[in-house]
Amino acid sequence: MSKKKLTQQEAYKLGTDQQFIGSVKLGPWTSYSLLNDPKHLGFVLSRYKFCAKMLEGMDMVLEVGCGDGFGTPVIAQAVKKVVAIEPEPRHIKGNRQRLHKIKNVEFRAMSICNAVPQEKFDAAFSIDVIEHLDKPLNRPFFENQCACLKDDGVCIVGTPNITANRYASVRSRVQHINLQSQASLKKMMSQYFKRIFMFGMNDEVLHTGYAPMCHYIFGMGVGLK
Repeated sequence: MSKKKLTQQEAYKLGTDQQFIGSVKLGPWTSYSLLNDPKHLGFVLSRYKFCAKMLEGMDMVLEVGCGDGFGTPVIAQAVKKVVAIEPEPRHIKGNRQRLHKIKNVEFRAMSICNAVPQEKFDAAFSIDVIEHLDKPLNRPFFENQCACLKDDGVCIVGTPNITANRYASVRSRVQHINLQSQASLKKMMSQYFKRIFMFGMNDEVLHTGYAPMCHYIFGMGVGLK
């Protein structure tokens, strides 16, 4: 016996009723992007999606520099637990309030350059962090992540490509004081990890194409030295 075909109204009700929930507020940086450069949100989520696919199924993952937590739920959907650290206490307070229903994320006020989490993680990742650091902080940035990674741990670093800086906005150029190329990021990560895999992104497209033409770059280190 064939099932009764749903009417448009019945199908709509079954499909959407559960989606009418209380709205989740956006964080301050995400709100700024929505109002001033909304397409940038698509790029950010694509970067998080890449990390989520690389880290899928892992038990414990450290996010270094989570900002206002916009992309953190993408990772939380793919792993058992995320510890998301961020030195800006206003972000941590807001993240805990807005995202409290996501039970496998813990937000902590911490700078990886000054402290090491006590747990051992399967992976650590950072998106749009290293380019904001003073150059002398590159060493503690990596050393402290390595100190809390398992021996076979994974480290992913995403950052704008220095070759694209000429096309960046004035606000971006002011903030990005530690830009890297694929070559310099790979060389830096090679000090700490046995295997390094490099990727490029242009808008939402991830690829392994010609490095100088990538707007955004990823380095993925696997296995501690």
